[in-house]
Amino acid sequence: MRCFFWVCLFAFAAPVWGAEIKIDFADATNNLPPAGFHGDLAGGGQPGVWTIVPAEFPSLFPSLDGRAPAMIKRLVLAQTSQDPTDERFPLFIYDGENFQDFALSTRFETVSGAAEQMAGVVFRFQNASNFYVVRASTLGHNVRFYKMVDGVRSAPIGPELEVAPGAWHTLTVQCSGTQITFGLDNNPALTVNDPTFTRGKVGYWTKSDAVSYFSDLDINYTPVVSAAQALVNSIMLKESRLLGLRIYALDPSGRVKVIGSKDPTEIGMAGGEAEQAAITKGTVSMGRGPGTLAVWLPFRDRNGDPIAAVWVRLKSFYGETQDTAVTRGTEVVRRMQAQINSLDDLLK
Repeated sequence: MRCFFWVCLFAFAAPVWGAEIKIDFADATNNLPPAGFHGDLAGGGQPGVWTIVPAEFPSLFPSLDGRAPAMIKRLVLAQTSQDPTDERFPLFIYDGENFQDFALSTRFETVSGAAEQMAGVVFRFQNASNFYVVRASTLGHNVRFYKMVDGVRSAPIGPELEVAPGAWHTLTVQCSGTQITFGLDNNPALTVNDPTFTRGKVGYWTKSDAVSYFSDLDINYTPVVSAAQALVNSIMLKESRLLGLRIYALDPSGRVKVIGSKDPTEIGMAGGEAEQAAITKGTVSMGRGPGTLAVWLPFRDRNGDPIAAVWVRLKSFYGETQDTAVTRGTEVVRRMQAQINSLDDLLK
């Protein structure tokens, strides 16, 4: 699966966005979930089954005779589980970014379902109990917005619109501050104002036994500085002589990755055994290079539990001992920990 990043305008929106992510599931592997996402579940019932399947899809080339475009076979994302539990909401969350102000567009098809035939997107997602959603219903003939706060759904609002089954539709969502605008098939449906969630992940949503297909995820957005990166930036202003500084944390799949760095291009880079041990065991490690040393230290929350790892690279001096190096690194981490209470704070 390829992700492309560049600067452009989004046709649905008036603002100029700073970056774009395009995900084309046609580049993923058939019969496997695509990389860069993880499944989650709101409500009850069984988890969803998210996988790549072949489907009939409108050709990108317009018809020369004015008729509907020809259909072609291509790979799309599908939620195929058919557990009919009423308050069951399978989710598929994109791991790559937290988004604040953005314009999102995706295509979907409602395929089947006896209880429900729905498809939607979640956004400003915090966890499976706290998020916004916009969803379209074929059986209900409507498009609705609601929020989930501490596992409690708000009353859905939105217009009555026909959502034909077995046809591909375009769902759009734009967030600008507290203003949320959504639409169907490039027609604005409703604008609401809600301050509950200011940023978060985006992903896909279905309900109950709905089998739904998704394709062509476009996200144009204004990049935001994460809490971890802002923390590194603030420390570097005071500790400009540090040769290197990184914060590592576990991603949803359990892999160690850089979430903040003196060199922002390193964000997302994989960690190794030293970082893993610092996070999971609270282990302190040290390494030396010509005229330099590096210390790996656990980053602890207010309860003293390791939640992340910090790599500090320093210029060494003659006769420096391991204890001295660790003390110097620990002082840097202590200043960082004073600004963060929990893992949630660090990952914002």
